[in-house]
Amino acid sequence: MTASDDSHVTIHMAASLDGFIARKDGRVDWLETSDEFIGGNTLEPGFVEAFLKTIDCYVMGSRTYETALRFEAQGFGWSYGDKPTFVLTSRDLPKTRDSIEFYSGDLAQLVNERLRPTFRNIWFVGGSVVSAECLRLGRAIFCRPPHTR
Repeated sequence: MTASDDSHVTIHMAASLDGFIARKDGRVDWLETSDEFIGGNTLEPGFVEAFLKTIDCYVMGSRTYETALRFEAQGFGWSYGDKPTFVLTSRDLPKTRDSIEFYSGDLAQLVNERLRPTFRNIWFVGGSVVSAECLRLGRAIFCRPPHTR
């Protein structure tokens, strides 16, 4: 897949006023929601799958990656499928699948020189640290807060 000048970056994040999504004990159980919403609205079974197919790659920080690994270990699965996933970290973390690439370096260089030429729909997922840096660099076109109950 080759992206053109119309590639874009979307930030999909969650953060509380203190800048973290996890409780003090590390739990993020408030993220575990059903597909049923206020007023009886529901997500059609194929909606999420069809939507996720529009995302070409993911970028996340190390804490989001570690949270995703914990979710997977608890039986919730790997939320990012086989899409290329770039984890921003300088730490040595376990690589659990071939679609994971660890990156330690300039974020603008990653986005402009590696991601934009290859991917059209680039999604930054996670909390405040990576999202704030992306916003600071002016890399995001869309910001999408998670749905609330």
